[in-house]
Amino acid sequence: MKSIKLIKSEFAEKLDLLIAPEIKAGFPSPAEDYLHDSLDFNRDLIRHPEATFYGRVDGDSMVDAGICDGDIAVIDRSVEPQHNDVIVAYVNGEFTIKYLDLSHKEEGFIELRPANQNFKPIRIDANDKFEVWGVVVWTIKNWKR
Repeated sequence: MKSIKLIKSEFAEKLDLLIAPEIKAGFPSPAEDYLHDSLDFNRDLIRHPEATFYGRVDGDSMVDAGICDGDIAVIDRSVEPQHNDVIVAYVNGEFTIKYLDLSHKEEGFIELRPANQNFKPIRIDANDKFEVWGVVVWTIKNWKR
């Protein structure tokens, strides 16, 4: 079931973000070849820095949701989990990343649903040691492995 490895979150530097100029109908200005802005993970991706962690995904149980082996999940522990959120859960001593399915709560259990038909849902009932560790708010992919 282990499918995510937690990583300490620290971003001290801003990254340059290249923005293509607008397409104009007149003659382009050489001075407008490129516009620069910065991408600051703390400002742009992180709402609650003290409650945000990163996790490297290990496995392919969420591949149909676009979350693949080696991706980095940005996990916010201060976000209240909702039905169908992608969460990181701590279940019986192991971490996993899955969809949170609360549709059976009235029946006394919930499910953690994978996004891959080759994996079965994990049923959670009162006998399980279970905690929603955090809600996945972003994923970061490496397209050139």
